[in-house]
Amino acid sequence: MYKRNAQGWSKHLDFMILDIIVLQLSYVFAYLVRMQKWDVYTNHEYRNLGILLFIADVLIIVLNNSLHDVIKRSVLREVFEHVKHSVLVLAVVLIYFFSSQLGDLYSRIVLGLTFVFYVLLGFSARIVWKAVLKNLNLRRTRNNMLVVVSEAEAETILSRLLSDRQAGYTIVGVVLLETTNQKSVCGVPVVAEMRNAAQYIAKEWIDSVYIDAPINDKKIIKLMDACAVMAVPTHYHVPYMSRQGIKRFSEKIGGTTVLTTAINYATPVQLIIKRAFDIFAGLIGSLVALLIMAIVGPIIKKQSPGPILFKQERIGKNGKHIQIYKIRSMRMDAEELKKDLEKENRVKDGMMFKMDFDPRIIGNKILPDGTKKTGIGEFIRKTSLDEFPQFFNVLMGEMSTVGTRPPTIDEFEKYHFHHRARMAVKPGITGMWQVSGRSNITDFEEVVRLDTEYIANWSLGMDLKILFKTVGVLFTHKGAM
Repeated sequence: MYKRNAQGWSKHLDFMILDIIVLQLSYVFAYLVRMQKWDVYTNHEYRNLGILLFIADVLIIVLNNSLHDVIKRSVLREVFEHVKHSVLVLAVVLIYFFSSQLGDLYSRIVLGLTFVFYVLLGFSARIVWKAVLKNLNLRRTRNNMLVVVSEAEAETILSRLLSDRQAGYTIVGVVLLETTNQKSVCGVPVVAEMRNAAQYIAKEWIDSVYIDAPINDKKIIKLMDACAVMAVPTHYHVPYMSRQGIKRFSEKIGGTTVLTTAINYATPVQLIIKRAFDIFAGLIGSLVALLIMAIVGPIIKKQSPGPILFKQERIGKNGKHIQIYKIRSMRMDAEELKKDLEKENRVKDGMMFKMDFDPRIIGNKILPDGTKKTGIGEFIRKTSLDEFPQFFNVLMGEMSTVGTRPPTIDEFEKYHFHHRARMAVKPGITGMWQVSGRSNITDFEEVVRLDTEYIANWSLGMDLKILFKTVGVLFTHKGAM
């Protein structure tokens, strides 16, 4: 029976359990120091705080992906990651206290000492557990693995396999595709030729076979069939699956097992959480949008006759055409005027349209003395009030609260291959480039880089960070346009 490496949640379940235990111990010690009692879990209020700490800890581990690469981290990086995780846990507790108005029930000293103990004990516990795992890894029974590879690629492949410090295997031999007099590669003996490789596997202690060779080679198919009959696990290296910057996993489509590559992927649970938040935010945002429309609508109609709500066809996820809604901030003939203003576009490659002072915006005028006058249109754009009707799109599932900016059709038609990468997720009301000073970014390639970086590193925790930054942008108007 082949023992598969842990996947997903179970991969770092030990660190997760360790972290939960350490946080609760830190809480108990802090309570003991301050209260001189052991009744932390029998005291009703403080028992609730213990539960809150548990929930906050698990929530941050999940949303912030706090245990990613925990085994490979250096000591310095571990310090940074654990302190960051601890601060986020504390922030969740403080936000709960602020929103529930229950902060006065608890000792600030207990909470402060819990945080200090957690930082010190949590970091120490992780370092010690890593040392224990490393020791266990050195002592555990190694699996004997045979490598099948071409002579030309043998040294490169063997070097990579031998350099894996966490490897659960010992390479006991090499089989070269070609008939050769070579006796060893990287110190590993050449133990058989392709014509007798199956017989060698049948007679020797071989736990698994690693194959790096063209799958259309009949000798490879014959060897894999023989391994299947002998119940010897085979690991077939798919060349494209080694490309950097993509996620890779296996799944079933139409009853067949396929290897899938993508810039990133989300689990069903993550998508449910994201959609649930979008529905919640969509309901609140839609109500606010209706209120804003009731207030600014009459002013817009007075300064520029026409509908209050502006509807425009944009490009959504993976090229899907959607209709987005905004409070109208431009004149009704804005699209016609755009052609005459192309020379004023700050984005020189024409992939987006930005102007320092756009005369199409309602209320914008250049007076005879050259003074530039703004009106209601500029105000709702600077405060981003015009974006609120897009929460209608969020409710309908066409957009998300956080995502990438949906391009217009004429912009999308100019896209090159790498530009389309930013369309791999639902468009969002806010996103990475919006909180990075969007009015200051005039290079579309920088927009693409930021959006692609968001998609490649996406997590629920990243969405929360962008939302917090968006609030700051709204209050400071930094980057608004």
